[in-house]
Amino acid sequence: MMNVANLNVPFSANQQQLALLRLVNWGLKIGLILFATDLFGLITPPISFSYVLIIEACYVGFSYRFHRLSINNQGLLFLTLLLDTLFWATWLYYTGGATNAFVSMLLLPIAISAITLPRWAPWSLTALSTVFYSLMIITIADHMPDQPTMPVGGNMHAGHDMSQMAMDISASHLMSMGSHYLGMWFNFVISALVLTITVGFIAKRIRQKNVELQYLREAQLRQEKILALGTASAQMAHQLATPLATLRLLVDEIADTTHQPEQTELLADMQQALNRCEVTLSDLRLATESIREQKLLHQSVDKLVVLLSDQINLLMPETQLNICVTSAAEDAVLHTDMSLLPALLALVQNGAQASEDNSQGAKVDINFSVSPASNQELSISIRDYGVGIATHLLETLGSNMVKSPKGMGVAVLLSHTSFERLGGRLYLKAHPQCGTEAIVTLPLVHRDC
Repeated sequence: MMNVANLNVPFSANQQQLALLRLVNWGLKIGLILFATDLFGLITPPISFSYVLIIEACYVGFSYRFHRLSINNQGLLFLTLLLDTLFWATWLYYTGGATNAFVSMLLLPIAISAITLPRWAPWSLTALSTVFYSLMIITIADHMPDQPTMPVGGNMHAGHDMSQMAMDISASHLMSMGSHYLGMWFNFVISALVLTITVGFIAKRIRQKNVELQYLREAQLRQEKILALGTASAQMAHQLATPLATLRLLVDEIADTTHQPEQTELLADMQQALNRCEVTLSDLRLATESIREQKLLHQSVDKLVVLLSDQINLLMPETQLNICVTSAAEDAVLHTDMSLLPALLALVQNGAQASEDNSQGAKVDINFSVSPASNQELSISIRDYGVGIATHLLETLGSNMVKSPKGMGVAVLLSHTSFERLGGRLYLKAHPQCGTEAIVTLPLVHRDC
């Protein structure tokens, strides 16, 4: 929802201003009836009309007291604008109808709806207001006196000439007033259409721009967080290189001097952990260099599947991996860099951990397919067998760091950023059976590119 004057004002403040505007309109109606009927040529309404004003006063007080109810509720907001139109049309009818100088106030609900509501709302109010105005025009036409007729027979003397002149002037005046009211009706219709079409179009463009700006602000904040995380990660990775090299030398030295089976098995586990750390650091250096120098390469999906399987078997040998690649995806080609594989590995690792925590074993299903609609997008589905992710976390996980019992969601955030930088997207949704499904979409290129 957008504000008329200031797009940065909260929508609740807009609703409060709208309620205050109704109070001003109600006060204007009372003031015109009591003090300005002769000044503006209004008709004094009957005493029974006071009941309508009392009902409207109750409505104005209710709308001000409970103005927050219509926040993000387009149906309720349209209903309030509809009631505003009905109250204005009733007041106009009893104070002069189409001859009332304030008949243009019927345009006010149309203007507000054109700015704050979808296109159907201002069109509905325009049609309703036009019907009310047309009925008031018809009412005036019915109460206009008939055109006087010229007497038949008798001698035509000076008195008859004066009578004829008076009748001509009266007929001319009636025709002039009829044309004037018709022109007012036509002007009202044109004004309502301009508000509905032009203002509605401008408001729609402003809403779109506002959504784009909001997305850019969120993306900028996310990039700032990623930059801070990347800087800290690079510093820590640099600090870990020397201790890992020292541990490698110590483990190799112990392995050369130890021949006991129990220690040999323990040393094997230590060497496996060290290998994993060294491979991760090596991949980090390659990815950092690739991103810094903006090295993009064409990589086929079948090669990506092989690399992903090798990395999972090396770094997560306990993971039960089930990979399915469709025939269309095997021949697909991606335009990517070294950051894609670590981003996918992070999702697989999260899925394996979630499955293991749910006593299902470290089991993950990965499905590679091509979108049948356009054949220009690769879809990678990574499904785990965990207990699933809370719905309120699914909406924000990957866009911001989220506190949860399992961590801060940093791995998903980094993966999401990597996919966005490559022109892709990451979606998280609950699987119908159990667990969570992470869907990654990446744009494809032709092999001849």
